[in-house]
Amino acid sequence: MRKIIISDTSCLILLQKIDQIHLLNRLFGEVLITSTIADEFGEKLPEWVKVKDPVNFNYQQILQTIVDAGEASAIALALEHSSPLLILDDLKARKLAKELNLIYTGTLGIIIEAKLSGELEFVKPILDKIKQTNFHLSIELEHKILDKSGESIS
Repeated sequence: MRKIIISDTSCLILLQKIDQIHLLNRLFGEVLITSTIADEFGEKLPEWVKVKDPVNFNYQQILQTIVDAGEASAIALALEHSSPLLILDDLKARKLAKELNLIYTGTLGIIIEAKLSGELEFVKPILDKIKQTNFHLSIELEHKILDKSGESIS
């Protein structure tokens, strides 16, 4: 297990909507979020989600000129740790994380990892639940996820 996992709001919200938020705990144990992300999430947090804010608030404010407040706080917090895994779904935030040499994945990457590690038996029913939310999932991306998860496309 990687030591530091930092999640943005979108991952928490989507996994909560499809009743799979426990996957984060099963895969990583403890997950860090910032108080900004906790406010955006707006629900009671599981005990394994810890709130920690970046020390350098000025850097967070600079990042907010590029991405939203939650993403900026997550990226700022990630920059203060050695090799954390950052969970981001927003494309602009992912591009920024890449420019800053941060290791990142998205909620769909978490679902693939859960399947490959044995925490999920099948990914297809999870993707079907995701399609019932407001999360955009193209057919091409769905096929790519199924392929990476070792499931046949039907």
